[in-house]
Amino acid sequence: MTDIDLSAYFRRVGYDGPREATLEVLQALHLLHPQAIAFENLDPLLYHSVDLDPAAVQRKLTASRRGGYCFEQNSLFMQVLKTMGFSVSGLAARVLWGLPEDAVTARGHMLLRVELDGRTWLADVGFGGLTQTASLLFLPGLEQDTPHETFRIIETDGHFRSQAKTGDDWRTLYRFDLQEQFAVDYSVSNYFLSTNPASHFRTNLIAARALPDGRLALFNNRFSHYHANGAVERRELTDADDLADLLDSRFGITVPDRAGFEHVAHEIVFKEKP
Repeated sequence: MTDIDLSAYFRRVGYDGPREATLEVLQALHLLHPQAIAFENLDPLLYHSVDLDPAAVQRKLTASRRGGYCFEQNSLFMQVLKTMGFSVSGLAARVLWGLPEDAVTARGHMLLRVELDGRTWLADVGFGGLTQTASLLFLPGLEQDTPHETFRIIETDGHFRSQAKTGDDWRTLYRFDLQEQFAVDYSVSNYFLSTNPASHFRTNLIAARALPDGRLALFNNRFSHYHANGAVERRELTDADDLADLLDSRFGITVPDRAGFEHVAHEIVFKEKP
């Protein structure tokens, strides 16, 4: 495992508390991380490779004003937790968000298993607009409040499902099991999701960020601000420069290739023919 600069990471997420491997520290970092480091897919969208080498992930998410998707976000979080002395392993999930409950998808999502004081916790700082802002106790059936939504884990047919309560409904994010995954496993999924023309990360602009009092979400040119009181502000952007400025000002993301982004925005986001 590559050495990580914990001080730089703590500055990035705004953490100045203890460095012991405790539940309080885990939950504090899990809340701060998705508020500071946005979920985004600019690299696949701009035909840039997504490098999961630990040093590359640190440079991108910690030293730069960039975010990333699940493999990057949770890889970084794993590095941080392991360096602090937590017992952490990687898991994989099949995303079901927006799909039928019986859909069969690839293992295209990364989450973390944390063993702490004889109990198992599930951490996930990289699921876009519904990224957890707290680690969940692995206790199927238990409804668990977080600083944002209420979550639960249910067991069905030999696997588990992570669900979030939206309004009065429980909606499944993904299904998973407890088989440990390794860097080589994630590299295969990462390659497909970041390079295959059929990947939704290659055909849509996606960004999300948790706020202390709500969430921000961007899908192509549709921007939404979800407030904690239930109010929602929405607007559509019609200009690539405005879109890049929005990513900078609201999501804390510096677009790495402004000219390339403008071209992609016109071709993919705004669906304009060359």
